[in-house]
Amino acid sequence: MRLITLFAALVFAYGVSAQKDAMGTQQDRGSVSLHVLGTVQDAGSPHIACTKMCCAALFAEGDMTRKVVSLGVVDARYQKTFLFEATPDLAAQLRALRDLARFKPTDIPNGVFLTHAHIGHYTGLMYFGKEAANTHALPVFAMPQMIAFLKDNGPWGQLVDNKNIALKALSNGEPAHLTEHLQVIPLTVPHRDEYSETVGYKIIGPNKSALFIPDIDKWEKWKTPIIAEIGKVDYAFLDATFFDGEEINNRDISEIPHPFVIESMALFKTLSAREKEKIHFIHFNHTNPILNPESMQTKQVEEAGYKVARQGMVFQL
Repeated sequence: MRLITLFAALVFAYGVSAQKDAMGTQQDRGSVSLHVLGTVQDAGSPHIACTKMCCAALFAEGDMTRKVVSLGVVDARYQKTFLFEATPDLAAQLRALRDLARFKPTDIPNGVFLTHAHIGHYTGLMYFGKEAANTHALPVFAMPQMIAFLKDNGPWGQLVDNKNIALKALSNGEPAHLTEHLQVIPLTVPHRDEYSETVGYKIIGPNKSALFIPDIDKWEKWKTPIIAEIGKVDYAFLDATFFDGEEINNRDISEIPHPFVIESMALFKTLSAREKEKIHFIHFNHTNPILNPESMQTKQVEEAGYKVARQGMVFQL
């Protein structure tokens, strides 16, 4: 009789445990989401002093809705939010992220990840200072040279000295564990590293993962094959600053060596349809015609099987 009772107790305990595991899995499913908060290159669109058609209409209409490239990640189960890039549009992007999360009582995220020291990617940190949000020990994740740049240069050093931000050092290829089922891995990439190194990020949720490389020099300069990295993730948000060389006819294009969209499409042309649809082009210069969803170039990209990242897109991780 005792054996029967013990067996029944074990079966009950196993059932409760299995039920908890199933509930945990169900809670995890869809609990982490990635949100596109901006898609434009550092100086925005409309672009300062631009008199071309690409910006003239936006200035005339007062249309300032386009935001500089940024991603937001929401972990609903642990009620945390994380921002990728601190852009000049940070205030509006953090409000959008809070509204998307729903559970957040404040605009301040649980952490910020920086890719490098170019103006569109870190200058939004100023809004965490004493003149603005006056945050306390907000975790800011960055690579060693980026951390040194922030510490050693004003006004960013003031954020550190006043403990508005707490710098968290990252290491190439080493995961940063944010919650039980959310981690981020930095990947160093070649770029114009005047003040810091440059990284992309692999963002890994409980079910899916995303690659985020908003800035890089030509793909062939990276020792890591980009096609192999695309194969390891479910979504790839890749540098698409310029569609081709013709759109910048007043500057030496060698000084700003991003991969053209047409070059990327040529490189990826042998990929399967499933692999191509992972690719979401992002980080568009104000001159890039694929900023316009109705442009001939946008149609060319989509007909070739690729995606164009648009502000407001949501992806489940």
